Amino acid sequence: MAPDSLAYALYSAAKAIGAVIGGRNLDNALAALELPAATRPATMDLAFSALRQYGRGDFFLARLMARPLADHEIRGLLLAALCRLETRPQDVHTTVDQAVTASTSLAHGKYKALVNGVLRNFLRRRDELTAAADGDDVARWLHPRWWLEKLRAAYPADWQAIVTAGNAHPPMCLRVNPRRIATADFCAGLAQAGIAGRVIDDAAILLDKPVSVERLSGFAEGRVSVQDRGAQQAAPLLDARTGMRVLDACAAPGGKTAHLLELADVDLTALDSDTTRVRRIDDNLRRIGLAATVKTADCRDLAAWWDGRPFERILADVPCSASGVARRHPDIKWLRRPEDIAGFAATQAEIIDALWQTLAPGGTMLYATCSLFAEENEDQVAAFVARHADALRLPTHGEEREWQLRPDADQDGFYYARLAKR
Repeated sequence: MAPDSLAYALYSAAKAIGAVIGGRNLDNALAALELPAATRPATMDLAFSALRQYGRGDFFLARLMARPLADHEIRGLLLAALCRLETRPQDVHTTVDQAVTASTSLAHGKYKALVNGVLRNFLRRRDELTAAADGDDVARWLHPRWWLEKLRAAYPADWQAIVTAGNAHPPMCLRVNPRRIATADFCAGLAQAGIAGRVIDDAAILLDKPVSVERLSGFAEGRVSVQDRGAQQAAPLLDARTGMRVLDACAAPGGKTAHLLELADVDLTALDSDTTRVRRIDDNLRRIGLAATVKTADCRDLAAWWDGRPFERILADVPCSASGVARRHPDIKWLRRPEDIAGFAATQAEIIDALWQTLAPGGTMLYATCSLFAEENEDQVAAFVARHADALRLPTHGEEREWQLRPDADQDGFYYARLAKR
């Protein structure tokens, strides 16, 4: 198979999707493939699309096969091919032919006839199967049933819009570095480069279409960064001012760390427990030309990293289900289990209880997640305030004490709550 062929892209996508079915993170699965440049864009498109459509593809396979397929990579190949058959109906013959070719390099080619038969059977029964899929919640809304039930209960009037946004391709938003260039000047440069976009916040520019960062003039020099508009709310909400001692407790990959430093000259410590991801914090800071104290540590283990001097501001962007950013990581929807939410909530409580000890009286902690679920958001904050008599909830969005952003055409889903220490 030629590296630039559809067959090779289907083969590579099958391996990545198969790894996800086996429980692996999609980003890690793709990185492990070490894809040639000619194959990477098509492979990523197939893998991401098939996982966004997983609920539908899984529905089809359950009706096209007498028993579940044990081989994850062949299952991944069929999911990628079925997705392409639905989204590229003008190319059905090419898709089937190339999927069969790809199958010869998987599982020693023993599933070649099965792949050919399943895909051709789908084409024969397409009208019947698509009508049935449209009547099934998981196949129609492309989210696990338990996830849909939680969204329906929490957002009875808006759950369909949230789910629809979660199935879409994510927007590309830029954050202009005010230390390097004015937003208007950067927008003028975009227009000259033929890149369309609009300003949606002081330093946030939403592009009409995603582009490679190589096309962004000044990216390498730190004039601009890629950061979702929802994530860009964290630094202004923390309200860190020049001279303050600030902690970004779960900092990787460093987007919010960099934003904090762009807005004020603060003494900032950035922590993360993942050594590989900590390197990305360093890379981000090096690119924008600003500095912080970066440490690899579990923020709950105070003895491992804290020198005893309190912080005036703490950003607690805690690990969570990532239910608000699932369109960027479509594997999340299918890797998460209902019981995982309680596990995340327990970890979050441990983190903010530990961090509270390091916050100076009169200081502020911003609690943040990219979740849509109450157990990780408003329930978590309410329980924290009940445990800590010295905690005071501050307005976060207008007069509201918390801010739940929902995914839409402009931004991902985030939650913020500001807590002051009396």
